[in-house]
Amino acid sequence: MMNNKYKILFVEDDSNIRTVITTLLETEGYQVIWAGTCKFAQGLFTSHQPDVVILDLGLPDMDGMRFLEFVRRDSLTPIIVLSARSNDRDKVRALDAGANDYVTKPFSTEELLARIRMILRNYQHRADSGKLPGGKFQVQDMVIDYDARQVFIAGKEIKLSQTEYNIVALLSEHCGKMMTYSAIIKGVWGYPDEGSTKKLQVNMANIRKKFGVKPGEARYITNELGVGYRMNGDNADIQDS
Repeated sequence: MMNNKYKILFVEDDSNIRTVITTLLETEGYQVIWAGTCKFAQGLFTSHQPDVVILDLGLPDMDGMRFLEFVRRDSLTPIIVLSARSNDRDKVRALDAGANDYVTKPFSTEELLARIRMILRNYQHRADSGKLPGGKFQVQDMVIDYDARQVFIAGKEIKLSQTEYNIVALLSEHCGKMMTYSAIIKGVWGYPDEGSTKKLQVNMANIRKKFGVKPGEARYITNELGVGYRMNGDNADIQDS
């Protein structure tokens, strides 16, 4: 059993799901506190200050989005939405409101555990090195040198345009988080226009080609159609300059 000491607030009204996931998380060494309503979850969040929140949206007293908005008023605590709502609009709404990730029910327990590890690892990197780190970022065989604004794969420099680099750097700064199209557009261009999503997709296609990634592969960056992109965070590392 791991002894990682991380505290998880699990907000879920279905007692069967709650029991299974709580047992799973405790077996992995996490401390788990749970709530079946939004109001109770707000009280637990304030009093316990968890390291991560797993949030169902279909709560009996009010929509889980209300709890998400409550947390994001003054906290950056990572939030993983765990919901039966599979519509792209619901995913985008939750991610744009500040959720770090969105897992659709039914789900694999191994996937959920991997998402939790990735979220916590990335959150710790950002706490240690700041939102816009200097130094270098590495995931798999890709290295980003923030200070030099260069990207390398297997030791070879990948020549990116300024916009392409900005997209890759932005995704790396939020490594492990599913970023919506609108969030990336705002972060890179600062404003949306009629062709913004298409412009982003064209740039991403160029990035994938330069990275040597075949269509459909998600070696460095995962695309969820209709939602956004995520820099894959397994074994990611940030080295301060």
